[in-house]
Amino acid sequence: MLRKSLWVGMAALVAACQTGPTPITPQTRIRDIQGSGHVSPMQGRAVQGVGGVVTVVRNTGFWMQDPQPDANNATSEGIYVYVNAPPTVNVGDYVWVNGTVVEFRPGSGSAREANLSITQLAGPGLEMKTLTSGNALPAPIIIGTGGRVPPQKVIDDDAKGDAETTGKFEAEADGLDFYESLEGMLVQVNGAVVVGPTRQFSSGTPNREVYVIGDNGANATGRTARGGLLIAQDDFNPERMVVTNLLTQVPNLNVGDKLTAPIVGVVDYNFGKYQLHASQALQVSATNLPRERTSPAAAGQLAVGCFNVENLAATDAASKFSRLANIIVQNLQAPDLLTLQEVQDNDGSADTSITDAGKTFSMLADAVVAAGGPRYVWRDIDPQAKQDGGEPGGNIRVGFFFRTDRGLKFVDRAGGTATQAVNVLRNSAGKPELSYSPGRIDPGNLAFRNSRKPLVGEFSYNGKTLFVVGNHFVSKGGDQALFGRYQPPVLGSEQARTQQALSVKRFVQAILDIDNNANVIVLGDLNDFEFSPAMRMLMGKDDKTQVLYSLVETLPPEERYTYVYEGNSQVLDHIMLSRNLAQTAAPQYDIVHVNAEYVERASDHDPSVAKLTLGR
Repeated sequence: MLRKSLWVGMAALVAACQTGPTPITPQTRIRDIQGSGHVSPMQGRAVQGVGGVVTVVRNTGFWMQDPQPDANNATSEGIYVYVNAPPTVNVGDYVWVNGTVVEFRPGSGSAREANLSITQLAGPGLEMKTLTSGNALPAPIIIGTGGRVPPQKVIDDDAKGDAETTGKFEAEADGLDFYESLEGMLVQVNGAVVVGPTRQFSSGTPNREVYVIGDNGANATGRTARGGLLIAQDDFNPERMVVTNLLTQVPNLNVGDKLTAPIVGVVDYNFGKYQLHASQALQVSATNLPRERTSPAAAGQLAVGCFNVENLAATDAASKFSRLANIIVQNLQAPDLLTLQEVQDNDGSADTSITDAGKTFSMLADAVVAAGGPRYVWRDIDPQAKQDGGEPGGNIRVGFFFRTDRGLKFVDRAGGTATQAVNVLRNSAGKPELSYSPGRIDPGNLAFRNSRKPLVGEFSYNGKTLFVVGNHFVSKGGDQALFGRYQPPVLGSEQARTQQALSVKRFVQAILDIDNNANVIVLGDLNDFEFSPAMRMLMGKDDKTQVLYSLVETLPPEERYTYVYEGNSQVLDHIMLSRNLAQTAAPQYDIVHVNAEYVERASDHDPSVAKLTLGR
C-alpha cells in the first residue's frame, strides 16, 4: 500500500504538469503485469503505481489501458481492476492503482476449472488515485485488415493439456494466444458480418451474445453459401468473435446481417471463450436471409427426411406445432417419411411416470393437416422413464412420422419394447426381416446409457423393402470448449458416440450379410461431424468394410451444415444409404436451411430430405 505522503507527492507532480494523460511515469507497467503468456509473471504480488486511462466502467470495477504502448504484440496493455463495488472513476480518467495481481478464473464447478484465467488487479491493498480527467482514450487495436489479423485456422497447436503452463505462447499464430494478448484492451472490428445468430441465455452476465467475423469476411476461411462460417477437420475458425451485451444491447441478428459501423469494445474471457464487450451501440443492416424450400418429390420418388424438433411436447404452445407443420408442408414439401428426434412425452418435462407420446405426435399430425398437408401417422417405442437423456422428465425419443397416400407402407411386427433388442432374421424367401417392427437396436448396450436408443422400422414402397434406422446419438454437452484451458480439448462424448455408431453399423451389416443389395437408410441427429471418428465408424470407412454412404458428402462444402454453434456452421444431422440405394436410387439430397441461422425458429436444427427413385 502506498503511504499517504506518496499520494500527496504524486498530486503535486500532477498539478505541475497537466499536459497529457501520463504526467508521471507509472511505477509499474500493465504490460509487465500481463506478460507474454496466459498467466502473469507477477501473480500474487503486490504492485504499486500501476498507471492507465480508464476505458470502460462496470458495476464491479473498470478496465484501464496504458496510453504509451510498446511494440510487443504479445503483451497486453490493458487490465481489469476488480473493486467489488461501483468504482469511483470515470472513463477518461488517468489513474494509478495499488493492488495485488490476481489470476481470476471465472465460472463455477467443473466449468470454472476448464476456463482460462483473467489477469486482474484486486485486493488486498487495493487503492486508486485519479491523477487527471478527460483524457482521450487509447486508439483501439483493429482486429483485421489495417491492424492485427487473427489466425484463420489454428486455435492452439502446441499445448499438451493445460495451455497456461504448456506449449509456446504465439500471439500471431495461435488464436488462443492472439486474444490473450489483447485481454483487457480496447479493440475495433470493422465490416462485421454475423456468422452465428443472437442467443439469449437464462442466467449469467452477460446473457446475450452474437458471433461475427470482421472485414466482411475477407480474412475468414470456409464461408457457407449463405454467409456463415464452416468448420473443417483442421479448422474451427479462430477468426470468429463473440460480441456480448455486458455494456450495451445486442439486438436480434441472423446469419448474414451486417454491422454498418465499427464494433468497439474491450476483450474479456468467460464461459470458455474470449468475449468482446461492445461499449458503443451496435448499428445493424439486416439482410433478410430467405428460408429455403426444397423441391417436391416427383412421381416414383420417395422423399425421406430427418428433423430434430427440439423437445416437442404436447404441452408446448400451439404456435410451435404450427411453425413445425408449416416447415414440413411448405419448406420440406411434405416428405413421405420423416424420422423425428426429440419428441417428448405427453406431459413434457414434468417429472412423472408418463412416457407415452401419442398426444404429441397427434398434435403435430393435426397441425400438418391444418397447414394444408397430408395426414401423417407415426410409430415409436416409449422409453423407460428418465433413461434416454435429454430434458429431465421429457423422455425424448426417435419416431417415424410418415404418410401413406403415396405408396409407402409400414410393416408392423409386434413385440418391440424399450428393453427388448430387435434382431435381423432370414425369412422363408431368404431375405432379411426384422423380428420386431418398430424395434430398438441394442438397448442394453452401455454406449446407449442415458441416451436415445436407435429405432428401426421395416417399410415397403413400390414392392421394395426398406429398412430405416432412426438415431439420436449422445450429445457433445460434455466436451471441453474450443477456447478452453485444456488443449487440445478433450471430447468426452466422442467415445460413446463411436461405440453407438459401431452398434448401428453391426446391425446394418447383419442385414447386408443376408442380402448385400438390401435397401437400408440410416439417418437422424448423430451429433457429430461428417469427418469425425464416429461417422467414419458408422460408415465403415476406417476398416474398409464400408456399409453406408453419406449423402452429406455429395453436397458442395458450402452447403454442408445443419446446425450453427457459437458461430460455427456444422453438420450434426445425416442421411446415409446402403450401397444398393446409393448406386441405384439416384439420390437427390437437400439440407433445407430454415432454422439454425435465425433467432426466430421452430428448432435449433435444419431438416434434410433425400429423394430416392425406387422403381418396381
